[in-house]
Amino acid sequence: MAAACRTWRPDRGRCFKSYGIAVVLLMDMALQCAHGYLSSPHLGQEPHYTRDAQHGPVITSPVVPAEASVSPADDESYSSECPSGGVCSRLPAKCIQCNYQHNCTYRKPATFFCKPKQGVHCVGESGQQQTNFSLSISCQFCWQLDESQYRCSNSTNCMTVSCPRKRYNATCDVLDHVHCLGKRRFQKRLFCNWTGGYKWSTALALSITLGGFGADRFYLGQWREGLGKLFSFGGLGIWTLIDVLLIGVGYVGPADGSLYI
Repeated sequence: MAAACRTWRPDRGRCFKSYGIAVVLLMDMALQCAHGYLSSPHLGQEPHYTRDAQHGPVITSPVVPAEASVSPADDESYSSECPSGGVCSRLPAKCIQCNYQHNCTYRKPATFFCKPKQGVHCVGESGQQQTNFSLSISCQFCWQLDESQYRCSNSTNCMTVSCPRKRYNATCDVLDHVHCLGKRRFQKRLFCNWTGGYKWSTALALSITLGGFGADRFYLGQWREGLGKLFSFGGLGIWTLIDVLLIGVGYVGPADGSLYI
């Protein structure tokens, strides 16, 4: 085509016109491809129905309003655990809602305003039903409470007789009747303090009476040492005497790393 254009000079304008049309078609195809790429979902743009739902007054999906987020089954779950007609200040923490503030003095008495949850009925000291009441508690976070006021999960995978003593990550929950600031479930690092049911008195008695046959080591789950004592007659009495002392002071414990009862 280029050679033909050079041959017939009067038609050179028609040749340029053909080139122009081809260029326009190529540019149109390129723009369509770019538009399709930019409008594809992988670039993070929202679908059309989502944008319409956001800007329009019509709700296209069954979204539950925030006020109705708690189902009646949930109401019954905690209302069934809350005493009806009891004193408001003695209700469990799960049964009331309080406006706890963190600007109080640590371990000093602080008073907060509370109300029972929906479906929970309580009375004041005078016996009249109340919807709002004041609650006086010690100003401290839940993780600062005394160990007797919460319960923690116990780990059976750590060694209690290791030196230094090992710790584990425990999940703790505050008791229902205890009120505190912050989250009622928290994480805490505790010492390994679990027991496998072995008694120190039984281990010591076996070490004194049948220690020469390895009965104390077998009882503690240390069967290799028990076999060694059995076939060596307690190390000719020396091993037996040493084990009596070690078990007596608590240095030798159960093989699973637990504590004596």
